[in-house]
Amino acid sequence: MSVAEFELRILLTVLRCGERAVASAIHEDLQARTGRRTSLGAVYVTLDRLERKGLLDSTLGDPRPERGGRSRRHYRLSPRGRAAVREERRMMHALWRGLGVAEDRS
Repeated sequence: MSVAEFELRILLTVLRCGERAVASAIHEDLQARTGRRTSLGAVYVTLDRLERKGLLDSTLGDPRPERGGRSRRHYRLSPRGRAAVREERRMMHALWRGLGVAEDRS
């Protein structure tokens, strides 16, 4: 299954966040790593779309400890999502291969 660029960024950020993959953490990490501003709403919409596509699974966590605290939705890649990330990586490597562009090792 092919994924759009922003969807791939979200999938990679969910993978990186691990157990703390809630929308706000995903949003913060994505902005910090890409250096680009992103609306939290765009992150929520994309998380929902990826879940509907079967690339993400989510569970509702315990309510937050403060009075009236709400539960937060935790995300993780589904097996199908992991396969999509691997396929995107394979395709990108194939596209870059042989171009003679030095890889950045920083």
